[in-house]
Amino acid sequence: MVVLDRLGAAELCQVITTFRDGLRAHQELINRLNVYPVPDGDTGTNMALTLESVTAELASLEPAGMEATCKAIIHGSLMGARGNSGVILSQLLRGLSEGLNTLDGPPGARDLSRALTIADEMAREAVMRPVEGTILTVARAAAEGARAAAEGGGSLLAVAEASRAGAAEALALTPTLLPVLEQAGVVDAGGTGYLLLFDALLSVVDGRAMPTPPALPDGPLIPSRTALLDASTMPGHDADAALAGLRYEVMYLLEAPEETIPMFKEVWAGLGDSIVVVGGDGLWNCHIHTDEIGAAIEASLDAGRPRSIRVTDLLEEVEEERWVREGAGSADSGPAQIPPGPAPMTGVVAVASGDGIARIFRSLGVEGLIAGGQSMNPSIAELVAAVDSLRSDEVIVLPNNSNIRPVADRVNELSVKTVWVVPTDTIAEGFAALLAYDPEAHGESNAQAMEASARKVVAGEVTRAVRGSDSAAGPIATGDWLGLSRNGIEVVGDSLADVSCSLLDVLVTDAHDLVTIIEGEGSGPGDTRRITEWIGDHRPDVETEVHHGGQPLYPYLFSIE
Repeated sequence: MVVLDRLGAAELCQVITTFRDGLRAHQELINRLNVYPVPDGDTGTNMALTLESVTAELASLEPAGMEATCKAIIHGSLMGARGNSGVILSQLLRGLSEGLNTLDGPPGARDLSRALTIADEMAREAVMRPVEGTILTVARAAAEGARAAAEGGGSLLAVAEASRAGAAEALALTPTLLPVLEQAGVVDAGGTGYLLLFDALLSVVDGRAMPTPPALPDGPLIPSRTALLDASTMPGHDADAALAGLRYEVMYLLEAPEETIPMFKEVWAGLGDSIVVVGGDGLWNCHIHTDEIGAAIEASLDAGRPRSIRVTDLLEEVEEERWVREGAGSADSGPAQIPPGPAPMTGVVAVASGDGIARIFRSLGVEGLIAGGQSMNPSIAELVAAVDSLRSDEVIVLPNNSNIRPVADRVNELSVKTVWVVPTDTIAEGFAALLAYDPEAHGESNAQAMEASARKVVAGEVTRAVRGSDSAAGPIATGDWLGLSRNGIEVVGDSLADVSCSLLDVLVTDAHDLVTIIEGEGSGPGDTRRITEWIGDHRPDVETEVHHGGQPLYPYLFSIE
C-alpha cells in the first residue's frame, strides 16, 4: 500500500465518504453515549446525516479540483447540519476545508496541521459559551497534536497519527472535565464521532482499516434520569438544555448580512443555551435550546430572513433517523387530487403521518397533507408551499403537534393566501376540528368553530419509552409503555393493552359517548380486542369505533367525545 504524502481532491472526497461510513457504523454507539437523560438518540444520527448532506453535494460534482471540492464540503455541511453536534461538526469541516484549499498544489503535512487549527478556532468562535469536555476539547487536542508533529518535520502520515492520538487522549479525559459525563460513566458522544474523522484520514493515507463498533449491551449505557439530574451541569453541551429544563431545539437557516449576526447572537443569548451559529457569505445555520420558541424565531426577522425552520421537542424526540430518512408513513405531502366543482371558500392543510390517518383526513375534507409529526417537523417552506397550492384563497392549517404550531404560525406572513392556524396538538384534535369545518364559510368563522370543536375532544396516546426516566406516574424503564394525555404521562406499565385500558380509565367518564381508537404500528388484533372489551365492561354506555391509522411510534391514539 502506497503511503500518501499529500491529499488531492479525490483523496479528500474519499476521507469524507469513509468518515460518513464510519459514523453510520458507529451511529448507535454514539447515540447511546449521549448523556441526555430522557428518550433520545440524536448525536450519532445528527452527525451522520450532516455527512450524508456533504457526500450528496460531492456526488453532484464532476471530477473537480480542490477548490470546488472544499466549497462543496462547506456548503453541504452548512445546509445539512442537524442538531447541536451536527452544526458544530459543519463548522469544523468548514475550517478544515478552508485550510486545505491551498494555492500551492495538493496539501501536505503542514497544510493539514494548519487546517485542523483553523477548524478548532472556527468551531470555538461559533459556540457562544464553549465548554471543555465536549467535541471542542477533542478538536483542540487534535489540532495541537498535528501542530507539534508538523513543527517537528513530520510527514502527512505522522501529522495524521498525531492528530488522532491527541483526539483520542482528549476524548478519554472528557469525563474529568464535564461532571455530567463523569456521573454517567461515559465519554463525550460528539467527540467520539469526531474521532472517526481521523480514523478515516488514516484509512486513506496508509490504508489501515476503520475501527469496528463494539457490541452494545441490551440495556442503556447511561444511568437513570434521576442520577443525571443530580449531577452538576454546564451550558453548551448537548445534554445541558434538558438538564437545565430547556425543552425545545430550534434550528433554521438564516439569510442575513454578516454585520447583523453579532446582535442576533446577543438576542439569542437571553433566550436559551447550546447556541451555535455557523456560516458566512450571507447564509447561516442557527441552533439553540430554549423554552421560548416564538421569540427564538422572531429574533431572526431583525437580522434577515429565516427558512427551513425546525422545532424539536427534546423531551419527546424518538427514532429521529427513521422519520427523517423514511418519511412519515404514507401520507402524501402537498394537495390531494383536485375534486370536481368550484373551489371551497376555505381550504384545509393538515400535518399527519400514516396512510390510514391520511385517508381519514382526506375523507373529512382536507385537500393539502404534509407528512410530519413527532420527531419530524415540516419546514415552514413546506407548509407555505402546501397552502399556496390550494385553490382556496383562505386556508386553515391544522399542525396536529405542539412542536409544529410555532412554525405554522409563521405561514400567514409568508403565504400569498390568508391563513388561520387552528392550534391542534394531536391527531385526535385535528379530526375533531374538522367536524366543524364548513368549506363554504370564511376562514375566520371556520377557525373559531374548528378550534372550539377541537377543544371538546379528550385525546390520549400510547407510546413506548426508549430509555429509563422518571414521571409523575412513577419510574419508567426502557421498553415500558406510556399512556399520555394533555397533562403528560398518566400511566406506565409493561403491557400495551393494560396501559391502554388504564389510560382510558383515567380519561373516559360517564359524560362521554364515543371512544375512537386509531391503530398504529405496533398494535395488534388481540390488544385492540382487549381494549374494546374493557370499554364494553367498564363504560357500557360508551360506543367504540376502530380505525387503522398506520402512524409510527404510537400503537394507539384515542379520541374521546
